[in-house]
Amino acid sequence: MNPADVRAKTDDELTGELDNLGKEIFNLRFQRANGQLENTARVRQVRRDIARIKTVLGERRRRAPQERL
Repeated sequence: MNPADVRAKTDDELTGELDNLGKEIFNLRFQRANGQLENTARVRQVRRDIARIKTVLGERRRRAPQERL
């Protein structure tokens, strides 16, 4: 997921995606602890996607009060 894709989505879509990624990272951590994780790079991808979404949501929240003026 690249930043342009994240910025194109609405806040509700991003929140839903954040929930899904949270569940996925939990499952990946569980698989890694049990030695069943095959694609170890996926953990890093999911963490970075979560960070991208949180960054965009934070930017929008900070920008929203300024637009009201």
